[in-house]
Amino acid sequence: MSFWQKQDGSAVENTTSFEMGGGDIKPIPNNTALIAAIEEAKWAEYDGEHYINLKWRVMRPADYANRVIFQKLHVFDPKKGDKAKQMLAAIDANCGGKLARLNDAPEDHDLMTALIGKPMAAKVQVWEINGKTGNWISAVSPAKPQAPVQAQPQTQPRQPAQNAHNQAKSNAYQPQNNVIDDEDDIPF
Repeated sequence: MSFWQKQDGSAVENTTSFEMGGGDIKPIPNNTALIAAIEEAKWAEYDGEHYINLKWRVMRPADYANRVIFQKLHVFDPKKGDKAKQMLAAIDANCGGKLARLNDAPEDHDLMTALIGKPMAAKVQVWEINGKTGNWISAVSPAKPQAPVQAQPQTQPRQPAQNAHNQAKSNAYQPQNNVIDDEDDIPF
């Protein structure tokens, strides 16, 4: 079988023009909340400006599943840099906080290791430039919101051995319900 043979066995036509079609996908509406994960994170450059390029894959809701959203974090831009670094810090915190431990700018392998494949809640907005539209990520948060953690009781003065033993027995089982397990709840 030749490389230039189609699935039906016929030969690919040797022409100078061809149009695949498609490409008319409308952007996800403004302020849509969804669950997405980063599948690619790396440094990119355009017109001399270096920025972090993130490729998100939408997981839920089903209407938008498998859609791709690109996000550019211009962390060195004098005007946008602070917000971009704050967004990167929030994304990193939702992914386990590995980048926050670095003193220097992360490298491509740092970005890939720290950010890939961790689902989180995201809110999208629509951009429009020169008649073209698309989406960008405007907010992130944990995929499963955490319930407020109850304050731990203050340390009490040392008790006699018998009282301490009884106190330990009464505190032995403290049910913990810190996680809300409603996967469809997106906190926006």
